[in-house]
Amino acid sequence: MSSGTAVSAAYSTEWLTNRQVRIIVNHMVVDAKRMNTLFRALAHDARREMIDRLASRELTVGELAEPLDMSLAAASKHIRTLEEAGLIHRTIEGRTHRCRIEASPLAGVGRWLRRYEKFWNSRLDDLERVLKE
Repeated sequence: MSSGTAVSAAYSTEWLTNRQVRIIVNHMVVDAKRMNTLFRALAHDARREMIDRLASRELTVGELAEPLDMSLAAASKHIRTLEEAGLIHRTIEGRTHRCRIEASPLAGVGRWLRRYEKFWNSRLDDLERVLKE
């Protein structure tokens, strides 16, 4: 390596054209987005029923769809929505798709709802007082 090469490497302008991409994450926006996705997933009664049934054991897509009044294709769309929200995990064994619950995202929903527990308790205490009078 010649001294000219060493000098040009030391004064390289490569950093001007090959910038590193810096990601700035606004955690409030990320959390809000995550909560919106979770609440959207939980908004449909069929999806809530699927989550309830998965709380007791792992089920196939067919088993999840069976008691619901919908096609297998419609049930698969609901399952996909739950997967996107991180509420279930699907494994594929040949032609069998097995689903299991991923309950950890529900902790965030629980934390958010607990903020309003004081309000509910206060209102119930008021109701109890009125009923006693």
